[in-house]
Amino acid sequence: MNDPLILSGKEPSQKIRGEIRKEIEELTSSGLRRPGLAVILVGDDPASQIYVNNKIKACKKVGIESFFYKLSSNITTEELLETVAELNSREEVDGILVQLPLPEHIDQEEVILSIHPDKDVDGFHPQNMGKLVARMENGFIPCTPLGIDLLLKHYRIDPKGKDVVIVGAGFIVGRPLSLLMLWRDATVTVCHIHTRDLKKHTLGADILISATGVPHLIKEDMIKEGAVVIDVGISKVDGKIVGDVDFENVKHKASAITPVPGGVGPMTVTGLLLNTLKAYKKRIKAHSTSTMKP
Repeated sequence: MNDPLILSGKEPSQKIRGEIRKEIEELTSSGLRRPGLAVILVGDDPASQIYVNNKIKACKKVGIESFFYKLSSNITTEELLETVAELNSREEVDGILVQLPLPEHIDQEEVILSIHPDKDVDGFHPQNMGKLVARMENGFIPCTPLGIDLLLKHYRIDPKGKDVVIVGAGFIVGRPLSLLMLWRDATVTVCHIHTRDLKKHTLGADILISATGVPHLIKEDMIKEGAVVIDVGISKVDGKIVGDVDFENVKHKASAITPVPGGVGPMTVTGLLLNTLKAYKKRIKAHSTSTMKP
């Protein structure tokens, strides 16, 4: 088989971020304030620190103002909820992102519920998840599923009528992605830790998406010839960043495949920027409507 199409996230990210930057410039040139994103990092996890830094840098490049809150790993759930409540009420904050995972002693569910749905740019609040189930466009789609959808669109890979197999049923990627692929009229199978014969399912995939964080889980004999392979996983093995997919061996059978790093990662950050812009525009519109009322 010929070399596969490498689904780099760099080109589509640059294109979409350029469009976001242009739209923000047009909006602010008319006298409007810049969009604002508040980012909360609890503790000193090195990977989380890198992710947060990347998000803040990306915000700056497109013209989104970021408000960074670095909180102690010893903070209580109640103290974190107070910070979120303050940000919910701040006019210049359009989106709130609490970097996950949180320390074990903090009630993650309660924190997610505390973020106002209109500022929930991660898309994890039940109200936004519900809108995803109901196929309502005015909610926020979680950033990684949104990024994957944008990546497929950029490379003209249409899930419609295809067998899409998602490995990993997590709250952040697998579950919301399965709903989004149903939006795109795919036939969706979700595999997880209790799936009895993973290989049987993955071999039937036209589009295989793995989001488990298990290094090299997906082997060459687990995909069919010509499949599209999307690797969401990211792990460090012997000092090297690797994904869920055994890239070097799998790529010879795939028609298209994402690299790790450089595939889904940039698209996830782009999804966050799009959600922040969407939150900003909704709030600007609501504000202008309310001020016009007699």
